[in-house]
Amino acid sequence: MPDLNWNKVTWDGSYHWYDAGEEWSATWGGSEAQWFGSIYPRLHRFLPARRILEIAPGFGRWTRYLLPASEKFVGIDLSDKCIAACQRRFAGAKHAQFVTNDGRSLEAAEDRTFDLIFSFDSLVHAEYDILAFYIPQIISKLSSTGVAFIHHSNLLTYNGAIGQPHGRALTVSADAVADLVYRASGTVLVQEIVNWGGEHLIDCLSLFSHKNTFPSVQPIRHKNPTFMGEATLIKDFQSPYSRLAEPQSKTNAVPLQSPDAAA
Repeated sequence: MPDLNWNKVTWDGSYHWYDAGEEWSATWGGSEAQWFGSIYPRLHRFLPARRILEIAPGFGRWTRYLLPASEKFVGIDLSDKCIAACQRRFAGAKHAQFVTNDGRSLEAAEDRTFDLIFSFDSLVHAEYDILAFYIPQIISKLSSTGVAFIHHSNLLTYNGAIGQPHGRALTVSADAVADLVYRASGTVLVQEIVNWGGEHLIDCLSLFSHKNTFPSVQPIRHKNPTFMGEATLIKDFQSPYSRLAEPQSKTNAVPLQSPDAAA
């Protein structure tokens, strides 16, 4: 299973990071197309956000879109290699702080201050014991109007029947995460259970907040077996626009806003 040691050894050592994480967005035609075609439409009501916390930013594949949408940004990752890469890549972003943690603690982030807490394509490798540490802390870090958007495994639903595709955590499901949220005095707003790299619904996108933030909202859970079909549409019809090169006169634009910023 992808336990804490596996994650540390993989992302700090054995993984090549040859394309700064862009390789994981190839199915969408690149991270820019994936962000604007898939992730941002699900988050647009919550951006810009005054304070943003990103958990496990990797080499900053999503950070480059979150930074311009925030006044204060904190990125926390267990990988020294990833934190060093983000510090180099976003050195010009004076409102950003990048911190290495032990894979369990969010102590570096201030309590009750973040309007958006975000993690995508990272915590899918976190087993239940890690999320049991993270979820209560996430809720404690949210401002009174803040929301968390967390991408995690749903593989527990299959009880080992399909193996462990894409290194997903075996002990996590939508139900398990919802239970952690409610036990930490939070509430689930939306859970979208999606397929990833195949037909099985092995992942979940969970949006949650403090229990009193949206008192009139009824939790929504839905299964989306067409998530990867959405990726194909984005690659085929949206990504050609995002792949257009910048005009020569704009090559000195602010690095953190450039879709082709170097890792």
